[in-house]
Amino acid sequence: MTQQSNAIELATELAVAWLSNPNTRTTAEDVPAFLRTVHHAVCKLTTPDPVQEQQAPEPEQFTPAVSVRKSLSSPDHIISLIDGKPYRTLRRHLSTNGLTPDEYRQRYGLKADYPMVAPTYSEHRRTMAKKLGLGRKKAQVEGLPGEASTD
Repeated sequence: MTQQSNAIELATELAVAWLSNPNTRTTAEDVPAFLRTVHHAVCKLTTPDPVQEQQAPEPEQFTPAVSVRKSLSSPDHIISLIDGKPYRTLRRHLSTNGLTPDEYRQRYGLKADYPMVAPTYSEHRRTMAKKLGLGRKKAQVEGLPGEASTD
């Protein structure tokens, strides 16, 4: 069965279904024109458009709000390339924009080591974690100066 005969059958079925509706008010003279219109619409939908097939979807081009150099100019924050606003950490900002850090780096052509956290914020968190003894075994934490032993 060819695509042309499928289109004719489909157009006929659609026309019959529409005409069988009791609310449809039409005369017998209007039926052939209606059938031609439905057939034309079905053919248009079922045959691929050669112009659309030739055009490959172009990848979206994203223009950064600021330069990469300017985004890293301050140690206190990183300026987002999406909206140009400063952030101490980009992870939440990226997730609200539907991106992962890797997708963000790929979108703007950034290197794999492009930071997601501002240097001073990272250092602040590092010193706080050290102060709390995070990342150390319990025996090492008990031996820290200033900590009272519970023995």
